[in-house]
Amino acid sequence: MAELDIQISIEDIGWPGEETLLVFCERVLGAAAVYLRDNEKQPFPTMPPEVSLVFTDDASIQDINAEWRGKDKPTNVLSFPAFPVQRGKLPGPMLGDIIIARETVEREAQELEKSFDDHLTHLLVHGFLHLLGYDHMNNAEAEIMEALETRILAQLGLSDPYEGQDLKMEP
Repeated sequence: MAELDIQISIEDIGWPGEETLLVFCERVLGAAAVYLRDNEKQPFPTMPPEVSLVFTDDASIQDINAEWRGKDKPTNVLSFPAFPVQRGKLPGPMLGDIIIARETVEREAQELEKSFDDHLTHLLVHGFLHLLGYDHMNNAEAEIMEALETRILAQLGLSDPYEGQDLKMEP
């Protein structure tokens, strides 16, 4: 398995405990890293690269979204690569930060009629791909990123999160 050094910060009491989240995230991000390494030839540093995960609430993510993206509203996941990276190229020793808002994940999971864990899995994979240079700012990029998400999620036993949708993840 492609190893990652996962650092977790919990900023909202509604999230599971740190050990539970760490085991969950190691499984999800580990599977994503292995898939990318084995199927997309994504190189990884010799030493496990660090990924920082922040599990927060809507109010906090809204502040971050307003400050960094100019969107004064909560969102489900934000990703901040530590260094500029192009997909398929060797990333640095620190991949970056993934921030996830619990209330938005809960609300979206209910609206999508999916379990919280399944939706969280999708958002972790989505955020991880952003840290490796993938994006969805135009249709061509979105198709590549969403196809990868779908294949990684299938490896984790989850169905296509985009099936039947025209509009995918918010840019």
